[in-house]
Amino acid sequence: MHCPNCMWKNIGKIGTNQYYCWKCCIELVVQDEILSVYQVEEDGSLSSLDDVFSVDERSRCLEEHSSS
Repeated sequence: MHCPNCMWKNIGKIGTNQYYCWKCCIELVVQDEILSVYQVEEDGSLSSLDDVFSVDERSRCLEEHSSS
């Protein structure tokens, strides 16, 4: 699995189906076979970045995750 933003492969697992890119500080969540991408705000809330990444980009990350 790699980060759809920076393509870095050092993704940490922070919970069940939840991952974190330590390089660009975004959270990746897999739910119902759909990858969602979030920016972590200063107050700890999450803002969706799904509109920034195409469904295809997010699907490729998920396919790589499923095959590993």
